[in-house]
Amino acid sequence: MIQFEGKERREEKLNAEMAKYGIADLEEAKKITEDKGLDVFKIVSETQPIAFENAKWAYTLGAAIAIKKGV
Repeated sequence: MIQFEGKERREEKLNAEMAKYGIADLEEAKKITEDKGLDVFKIVSETQPIAFENAKWAYTLGAAIAIKKGV
């Protein structure tokens, strides 16, 4: 199970947003991006080396949603 600081405070909103797009969890979001050849964690780390873990997951989820929407 994925854990990052403050996840428990955000979990309800995260789950609701993922449900809108048929994404089961953050692991699936990461797989969606990886299946499209994106390594979001690497991109975030290279762009902002001091990024917190929650930022990496936020960008991963955002990218997965964009892929699901066909953007």
